Amino acid sequence: MENGAHRRYSEIMHDVEALIKDHIEHQTRGTPGRSKLKHLVPSVGTFFTPLLLEAAFKFQDDRRKISSRRFVPPSFNDIRLTLNSAQLMSLARNGSIDLVTFDGDVTLYDDGESLTDENPAIPRILKLLRQGTHIGIVTAAGYTDGAKYYERLHGLLDAVANAITEEEVEDPKIIILGGESNYLFEFDVHAESFLKYIPRKTWMLDEMRSWQEEDIQSLLDVAEGALRECIDNMQLSAQIFRKDRAVGIIPVTGPGKEKFSREQLEETVLVTQQVLDLSIPGKKVPFCAFNGGNDVFVDIGDKSWGVLSCQRYLGGIEGSKTLHVGDQFLSAGANDFKARLACTTAWIASPAETVALLDELHLHSEK
Repeated sequence: MENGAHRRYSEIMHDVEALIKDHIEHQTRGTPGRSKLKHLVPSVGTFFTPLLLEAAFKFQDDRRKISSRRFVPPSFNDIRLTLNSAQLMSLARNGSIDLVTFDGDVTLYDDGESLTDENPAIPRILKLLRQGTHIGIVTAAGYTDGAKYYERLHGLLDAVANAITEEEVEDPKIIILGGESNYLFEFDVHAESFLKYIPRKTWMLDEMRSWQEEDIQSLLDVAEGALRECIDNMQLSAQIFRKDRAVGIIPVTGPGKEKFSREQLEETVLVTQQVLDLSIPGKKVPFCAFNGGNDVFVDIGDKSWGVLSCQRYLGGIEGSKTLHVGDQFLSAGANDFKARLACTTAWIASPAETVALLDELHLHSEK
């Protein structure tokens, strides 16, 4: 039974892999709409690399014993991790990865926590830096003060500074793109908090320069109105928090402050998203409405713009040489989802999975 299940699952993955290869060939010819996969899945997007699904399934089957199960069929997580492996294998086969970008909360550290000295992801990231891979942190957290990012990422920044002192790594490239795509900092061992602020006008993409400040503030005004309506309709114990490039709701501070339910957060995201989609400024300026775990925010731009900005700032890195690692690809307000427009992606569910993913990437790269 086990051998039969393994063979059937492998054949399915082989066939899907062939469909993706056919779609990529049509992409290259400029006719993606004519691929077999596009007819089967009209919403399918762009693939930056092939996906080695058959080999990836065999790799995950050996680890997760998918074919050995009698009553539990392949699960969502089985498929998610198989897709991750297929992407890592393809990147490793195609040569070096020039840029790896990470989300922050739930990807590198637990929600609301920080990247401390003992975090097991740090030595894995240092290994990438020694191999010449650039590192980006593309996060919704939007600060104009590098000290705020140092508070969240001090374990990594201190480790890189120490590695430079010990001559373990030379001229590492680490950048932080905050507020999805609004604030850029670059690692500088001589700067305060090891982070140097890069003025927006020096790294903005040409398309971003067309976003008028009047339209940006109008969009945030509309978003704030929608958020206030959600607070009133659901009687949320929340307050509005407005920044220059974002607006959101956070719990009212104080003892016993309310933790919003998932349903309340997702309803707020969906209502705000719809109101903005129908608004005039929402048609002029890209935005991202997302569920932050116990808050909801609307940011100007999104992570596709963030990753694209990182790629350009670091010399024009291609999407096929970039990997974005994040946890939000499915639910309402999943802000990592848009990164798929800019590069290859890996979907993790916890910081422990990020560590396992980096170990697997090193494993495939050394073969």
